[in-house]
Amino acid sequence: MHGGSKHNMSIQKVIKYIMKEVIRAGVIGVGYLGRFHARIYNDMEGVDLVGVADTDRQTADRVASDYDTRALYDPMDLLDEVDVVSVVVPTSLHRQVAIPYLEKGIHMLLEKPVASTLDDAKLIVETARKHGATLQIGHLERFNAGIMALADQVNEPRFIEAHRLGPFVERATDVDVVTDLMIHDIDIILSLVGDKLTSISATGTPVLTDHVDIANARLEFANGAVANVTASRVSNKKFRRIRVFGRNSYRAINFVDQQLEVAYPGKTPEGQNFPEIVYETHSISPTQPLDAELAHFIDVVRRGGRPLVTGEDGMEALRVAMLVTDIIDASNAD
Repeated sequence: MHGGSKHNMSIQKVIKYIMKEVIRAGVIGVGYLGRFHARIYNDMEGVDLVGVADTDRQTADRVASDYDTRALYDPMDLLDEVDVVSVVVPTSLHRQVAIPYLEKGIHMLLEKPVASTLDDAKLIVETARKHGATLQIGHLERFNAGIMALADQVNEPRFIEAHRLGPFVERATDVDVVTDLMIHDIDIILSLVGDKLTSISATGTPVLTDHVDIANARLEFANGAVANVTASRVSNKKFRRIRVFGRNSYRAINFVDQQLEVAYPGKTPEGQNFPEIVYETHSISPTQPLDAELAHFIDVVRRGGRPLVTGEDGMEALRVAMLVTDIIDASNAD
């Protein structure tokens, strides 16, 4: 249904209203990623996808038709219609789209990065806090089943090594690889270490675009933990892996095959001075991270509390990513 009120409510949506208190949801920006937000909301129990908004009318019409909802063409057209909203527009538009909704206390899942600048990020976070709106930032990898298993098991990490490499695609070429890809691992590392960042060193270079396409950063923390992070969008194959060395243990997750590797000291054989190292490999039951992310968001809205990835988390990941970029730019300017 397009451009106006629904003429007929589907049986599925009638059942949703009968079964429980319904949360009215909308999606702003239904391009490649936003259309998946629309699909997931549409399939959720207790959630009514009341509309999708996109300045590209054909895109809005197509997604609205797919999910039996309204097509709107102005991002502000959902302001009086929704309880929650996913904002999946270009980062440069986050401030102007997000602020009016947060000022009305509308709960928001805002795609990463939280904003284009730290000032915009602070304004978004402060507005959400002031008006009592839940703000969750879309750092999707936190909901990767392997990362969630790793986070449950890691205690006091001392050294973390992260690689996120992939072939070049003509997407997000208006930003550097740090903001595009490395920020995922920065966010994960900050959440695993949980202490103040004290030092950053970094290097990187453009390869195919005008921005940095491959980068490496070393992050040092107040508790002595160190992380080494590499990101590339010009590799010949996809490789995503995080290794975490803690006290008397080692854990690694391969994002691609969802295998969790574990190593730890076992028993000391008779006649030897050191224990044997026990190696284990665990298969992680795969889940769809976006489904898990949106389910968590709706659950937080219903029950209250803090989302797994808060606005403050998103702002800190952005701050660190920008510091990495500034260090690389300064080095390349010499």
